[in-house]
Amino acid sequence: MSAATQRTASATPADVLGRWYLVDARGQTLGRLAVNLARLLRGKHRALYTPHVLCAEHLVVVNAQDLVVTGQKRRTKLYDRYSGYPGGRHVRTYDQVVARDATRPLREAVRGMLQHNTLGRSELQRLRIYAGSSHPHTAQRPVAITFGEFGEVHEG
Repeated sequence: MSAATQRTASATPADVLGRWYLVDARGQTLGRLAVNLARLLRGKHRALYTPHVLCAEHLVVVNAQDLVVTGQKRRTKLYDRYSGYPGGRHVRTYDQVVARDATRPLREAVRGMLQHNTLGRSELQRLRIYAGSSHPHTAQRPVAITFGEFGEVHEG
């Protein structure tokens, strides 16, 4: 009796075609949308997911200014950054950050869910967020998608 060998499939960069998707953020909750975007950027929706290979899709997110946050987060959620110099700490609330740049809360939420290394930075570069409804990526013909209750992707 011979033991059959099984091989584990591993993706290579040549195997991965980065498709373009369009996501409308209007009326969606910040954290739930960020989880679904991070999942697509990591490539975990693919059958041939490989942790060390860039399996990300190109994501275009529009209407980021219309994201919803629940509870008292508009006033109590803080964005903290530090320049490294004495007195260089900057703390802003969610409303203050949105007033300056409406795309930053979503970008920061997704960035926190990706790996903190060069692969995570490469994945984050494939995320394009726009505050309004227009975007310059019509030549790439992104497919409009929505997310289901359990994070499944629905095209159209």
